[in-house]
Amino acid sequence: MHEEKEIMEHLDELRKRVLFTAYFFVAAIFVGFFFAKPTVKFLQNAPWTDSIEMHAFNVTDPLKIYLTVIVVIAFIIVSPIILYQLWAFVSPGLYENERRVTLLYIPVAFVLMIIGIVFSYFVLVPYIIEFTFQLSNDMGIVTTIGINEYFGFLMRTVLPFGVVFQMPILVLFLTQLGIITPMMLKKYRKYAYFVLFVIAAIIAPPDLMTHVLLTIPMILLYEISIIVSKTGYKRYLKSEEKALLQSLEEDE
Repeated sequence: MHEEKEIMEHLDELRKRVLFTAYFFVAAIFVGFFFAKPTVKFLQNAPWTDSIEMHAFNVTDPLKIYLTVIVVIAFIIVSPIILYQLWAFVSPGLYENERRVTLLYIPVAFVLMIIGIVFSYFVLVPYIIEFTFQLSNDMGIVTTIGINEYFGFLMRTVLPFGVVFQMPILVLFLTQLGIITPMMLKKYRKYAYFVLFVIAAIIAPPDLMTHVLLTIPMILLYEISIIVSKTGYKRYLKSEEKALLQSLEEDE
């Protein structure tokens, strides 16, 4: 009965935090309305799109792009709040020093997300576009770009890297919770590499060079995550040792 009560309390707390985040997301949607059009123009007029004439093949394509950009802007704005609510939900199970340390992960995770987005947009996107258009020219194919497809390509390429670049901080957080260990990351390294290569294949057009260009940063992030996980694992062992000593003292 007591366990059921605790579960209901946790679910109620989770519901409140989800609703709190949803309220902020709705507010961020309104902010997105002011920045969506300038953002669309900025993305549409990037240096590597000078020779590209974009077309809307459906009446609703401009509206679809406009709404998609609004949602993406809102998500980026509200992402620190999502991370904070996640931290606040699990923090009661952490020690005081772990709460302070893990709270610092939130701005770091946000910065890493922005770095991933910037890296993908200014490094990967121009290369992929240049490669595919050069391939089209060599094959004598006239490429007609639908603006809906272009923005879909941007979202599929840029946003995943915003998430992938948070891998080290996520691994550190999960390690300090005792969910994963550096040994586990090393053990499943080859499977992780395969998954990363598959992700690169989904994002990129089918050419080996683009796959390599996409996969290498993700592999480096995975290896950095292993190094970071070692630090987190040491902290986890120390906290467990401290908890055990406190438990023994209480028993005495």
